[in-house]
Amino acid sequence: MFAEKLPEKLRPYSGVIYFMVVLVCAHFFWKITVRGDETDTIITFLGLNISGPFNFMAAHVANATTSVLQFWGYEIQEFNNNVLRHENGVAVRIVWSCTGLKQAYIFICLIAFYNGNLKKKFWYITGGLLVVYTVNILRISAITALVGAYPNQFELLHEYIFKYLFYIILFAMWVLWDEKIVKK
Repeated sequence: MFAEKLPEKLRPYSGVIYFMVVLVCAHFFWKITVRGDETDTIITFLGLNISGPFNFMAAHVANATTSVLQFWGYEIQEFNNNVLRHENGVAVRIVWSCTGLKQAYIFICLIAFYNGNLKKKFWYITGGLLVVYTVNILRISAITALVGAYPNQFELLHEYIFKYLFYIILFAMWVLWDEKIVKK
């Protein structure tokens, strides 16, 4: 139905266009409805306090990142307020926006609003959320590890390289859904 409304030249790209529309709509819906800055511990949705899950997940991500980095051989310590400090004194603070909850929400929207069997969507979303969670822990761990060696590169690593890598993984998961499950 969506593809039929597109000009003939764009129809082969209808799935990707649909992906982009859902991604942009979900992103802006989040930006409009969810409030809290990088240092806040108070997060609201349409004025309602939803801080609990975000603060819990920020602490969990900090703890999981510490475990991953220590497993990888890094000398890292976790302090109050989710601060992870390298032995050279360089520190990273894990805040509510590091939780991966926004990416999980976007992934759910991408699959829920696309074609496919409802039962398969449920199982794919469940499995996909495990992937999103794992990718987020590895993403935060990699950023924290690299910032220990390159403290001036936080902005590049966090805002550009790993953020867009995360969205590329979400796209790959959607392609897998579209090509291997929906069109099978």
